[in-house]
Amino acid sequence: MNQQVIVAGGGIGGMACALALARQGVPSVLLEQAVAFGEVGAGLQLGPNATRVLADWGLSDALQACAAFPEALRVRDAHRGKDLGQLRLGSMAIARHGQPYATLHRADLHALLLAAVQEQGLTELRLNTRLGSFTESPDGVVTTLDDGSTLSADALLGCDGLWSRVRAQLLGPQPVRASGHLAYRGMVRTADLPAALQGNMVTAWLGPRMHVVHYPVRAGAWMNVVAVVHGVLGQGHGGEPGADPQGWTHEARADDLLRSLGPVCKALLDMVTAVPAWSLWALNDRPAMSTAQEHAQGRVALLGDAAHPLRPYLAQGAAMAIEDAWTIGRLLKPAPAPNDWPAVLARFADTRWQRNARVQQHSQRNGRIFHATGLVRFGRDTAMRWLGESLLDNPWLYDGPPEPEQDPIPSPRTKRKT
Repeated sequence: MNQQVIVAGGGIGGMACALALARQGVPSVLLEQAVAFGEVGAGLQLGPNATRVLADWGLSDALQACAAFPEALRVRDAHRGKDLGQLRLGSMAIARHGQPYATLHRADLHALLLAAVQEQGLTELRLNTRLGSFTESPDGVVTTLDDGSTLSADALLGCDGLWSRVRAQLLGPQPVRASGHLAYRGMVRTADLPAALQGNMVTAWLGPRMHVVHYPVRAGAWMNVVAVVHGVLGQGHGGEPGADPQGWTHEARADDLLRSLGPVCKALLDMVTAVPAWSLWALNDRPAMSTAQEHAQGRVALLGDAAHPLRPYLAQGAAMAIEDAWTIGRLLKPAPAPNDWPAVLARFADTRWQRNARVQQHSQRNGRIFHATGLVRFGRDTAMRWLGESLLDNPWLYDGPPEPEQDPIPSPRTKRKT
């Protein structure tokens, strides 16, 4: 048996998965429906749990070349401008969790993963190719592509995102859940910002029914800005009524955003108005995972957003996909030893589903807290003022990912408690 694996989806999760396989000597065919590799969106945050995986894969230098490493997370009141709380990052993140906290452009993370995959030389990259369906047998998986051709493999890993075809066949049709939130995304050159807004930190502005986050990317040369408001596409928020949410990005107008933000303080207004162009995304997700079977069955597994799509309120979407990929790699026997794929994927699911469900639940809860009004908002601000860093830090999260049980490979690592 040649151990070939089919990876459906060539985003960050799919590329990380192909790399984890290749590092164990397992070849794969990666199917990407786009005509070129790339990432939709702008910036992302990687906590120490994700940078720990990249370090284990030998990618720390590549990350250092393109990322920023903020010194702090600063939480501020969007309307009054006052500080609500702060979490030290930078050297303190390394002291607490053994790895840095990084912020970077999605395309830069994808590019460094792609380069590592190509260096391994065990992944066949197929662009403009999409999986249509699959058939599983005791001996393997046969996939049928949109062009009618077929591919056979020992396992199928669905990394094809929120609208996953692999998920639809494995678990049945399950409509995504509209959050009622919209994300405006933009970038601005750091040099074009007022000096007071150029700091090397993640800043989160919280207000009633809205929040804005900005942080440096591309080694600090650019600032990524994300504003999340309540609303529906086409109803005062760009796009057309009934716009297809699978289109991801839609026309965005700065005046729609400013109207939704309300009377924000001058510093936040300066940041928002400095952004030259915005894109608009409807935020959708699914209920939190409830069983291991939602992650894998037999020779088929779901990773990243295909399994556990996340709202962006814990900044862990990319990190959880990377953790998923790393876990599968940890469970594999190095080639040429054969792998029992149903057993590997069952152990993967048992290791991952509860952690991913917890992250989903915390992300949803954070959205309610970020956008709170009235007494809940007052309680949030009071708790943040009194509890400070202990409220903002997440050691249960940042000290991961957890090792799979019966791990066959010794793991050199620093600072972990999970």
